[in-house]
Amino acid sequence: MQVTETLNEGLKRGYTITVTATELDAKVTEKLMEAAPEVEMKGFRKGKVPMALLRKQFGARILGDAMQEAIDTAMQEHLASSGDRPAMQPKVEMVDGENWKEGQDFTVSVTYERLPEIPGIELGGITLERVVVKADDAAIAEALEGLAKNAQIFEDRKKGAKSKDGDQVVIDFKGSVDGEAFEGGAAEDYPLVLGSNSFIPGFEAQLVGAKAGDEVSVNVSFPENYGAQHLAGKDAVFACTVKAVRAPKAAEIDDELAKRFGAEDLAALKTQVAQRLEAEYAGASRAILKRALLDQLDAQVKFDLPPSLVAAEAGQIAHTLWHEEHPEDHGHNHDAIEPSEEHLKLAERRVRLGLLLAELGRTEKIEVTDAEMTQAILAQAREYPGQERAFFEYVQKNAQVQQQIRAPLFEDKVIDFIVAGVTVNDKAMTKQELEAAVEALDEI
Repeated sequence: MQVTETLNEGLKRGYTITVTATELDAKVTEKLMEAAPEVEMKGFRKGKVPMALLRKQFGARILGDAMQEAIDTAMQEHLASSGDRPAMQPKVEMVDGENWKEGQDFTVSVTYERLPEIPGIELGGITLERVVVKADDAAIAEALEGLAKNAQIFEDRKKGAKSKDGDQVVIDFKGSVDGEAFEGGAAEDYPLVLGSNSFIPGFEAQLVGAKAGDEVSVNVSFPENYGAQHLAGKDAVFACTVKAVRAPKAAEIDDELAKRFGAEDLAALKTQVAQRLEAEYAGASRAILKRALLDQLDAQVKFDLPPSLVAAEAGQIAHTLWHEEHPEDHGHNHDAIEPSEEHLKLAERRVRLGLLLAELGRTEKIEVTDAEMTQAILAQAREYPGQERAFFEYVQKNAQVQQQIRAPLFEDKVIDFIVAGVTVNDKAMTKQELEAAVEALDEI
């Protein structure tokens, strides 16, 4: 077996791997001998089939496996001796594959981009500010008001009163398209909160000002991207009978409200709210700290980047942003999305920092434990009530999904490792200042 270098340019590497016919034949023979004890063939006892017959019967099938195994072995030996770590899966192509015949030497070309040498991080020169925000009485009161609003009830307005935005109207309705009723277009005693945007655009606005007992014809058009294809883009008329008009009334902030949210009394609810708020503040504070750290690392460390990784990341960024701008398009049947210079710049930053953190985690032997993975999977499984076990089993069988869950856990552990080794000064902020700082993160 011979490995010959054909390309050495920056991070790009290219090689040809030649396996002689003799080496390949020996590999095929080895595999046939491994299988021989289990082979049964008419006229021969199990495990006693002559090698010549085995080769004739199974040789062609085993040949492909032997060729692949030879290439894999050569690549493993090459990477071990060179120290190269491919940035992406190497591209392997057979040279003169169409003209190759059994009994000849065979050669493959292998190309890849190696991961660069990544310099160490000077942690001593990094100083960070950690935002500290306390849940004050005003913030707790605001949160309690939000809970009371969410726990609101609706009370009948005076007879003859007109509905307003935010009111609940109880309606019977029957919908039709071109004079024909359609499935799912009718209901009785339906409680609809005006302004909730829970119905087709324009529906709720036409019920503002209605009184109990009114008959209202609501004229709307189904959106072009409506889920039911037979209704998408169609004009519809809903015959509505308003049976009640009810005004919202926030719940009282008292012990009764506290019990509705699982607290013993109002004092206990305030404590819970304060803890929740400070947990939210701590999460936002960490995001600000992490951004500041990554900014300093990005400015401090420079090295060559594998073009394939940058291109793949830029393509993913462009694709993701395109779908954010076109939320109605859930598929991938759109034209190719060309990454912009801005996408490429962001991709370079992400790839650089990703490689940097991965290398630090590798050298420091930072790992995500099985217990941490289990907790993360369980947390995501809770987003699928009643299907937790199915989700857990799905993740266990899908290595790609496991990596998607593991990656942010690993990154957070590396970030924690770095933060523990740098200077961190606490800085008190108000809730409003914290919110402004978080908004600024999205603008960068």
